[in-house]
Amino acid sequence: MKKHTSIALVPLMAGMVAFMTGCATTVNYGDATSAQALSTDFGASDLQQTAATMVDSLLTFPPIIEATAKRRPVLTVGKVQNKTMQRIDCENLTDSIRTKLIKTGKFRFIDRTTEDQAIEEVRQQQEDGLSKNKKTRAFGNQSTAEYMLTANLTEITQKSGNLKDVYYKFTMSMKNLETGELDWSDEKEIRKQGKRATFGM
Repeated sequence: MKKHTSIALVPLMAGMVAFMTGCATTVNYGDATSAQALSTDFGASDLQQTAATMVDSLLTFPPIIEATAKRRPVLTVGKVQNKTMQRIDCENLTDSIRTKLIKTGKFRFIDRTTEDQAIEEVRQQQEDGLSKNKKTRAFGNQSTAEYMLTANLTEITQKSGNLKDVYYKFTMSMKNLETGELDWSDEKEIRKQGKRATFGM
C-alpha cells in the first residue's frame, strides 16, 4: 500500500511544480527614455520630452543667455499645476525640470519644499550648543529668488466612436520677481490618439 501511494504522489507533485512555474512573473528592464505610447494618458516619455524641451527653450532664449553669461541668477521652481482630468505626478515633472536646469550650472536654486526642515535645522544649530559659533548658521542670510518658474498642464479630450483624441498643452513661464515682467515663456503640445479594440467583428 505504501508503494502504490508513493507512486501516485509523483504525478501530483510534478503537476504542482509545473503550476507554480507557470505562475512565475517575468520582469524585463525597459528604456526609461522610450517614446513608445502605450495609452493616451500623459506618461513617462511625455514627462521626459516635456522637461527636455522646456529646458532647451529656456537656455537658448537670447535674454536668458545674456542674463546667465557672467553670473548665476537665483531661481525658484514652482510646482507644475495639473489642470487635466488625470491623476498626474506633477511633482515628478517639476523635479525633472529643476534637475535638468541644475545640471546646466547656469542658475542657483532655492527649494521652498524643504523650507520647514531648513528652518528647524538652523534653530537646532542655534539652540543645542554643540556647534562652534562661527559655524552656526543664522536666520536672515539666506538668498532670495530673482526669478520664478511656473507651469500649467492642460488637456482637451475628444471621442468619436471607438476613437479617442487627447491634446495636451504644457506652458511654462519665467517671471522676473524684481520687475514683475515675464522674461520668458514657451509651450509644448502633445497629441495622442487611441482606438478601442472592438470584439465580435
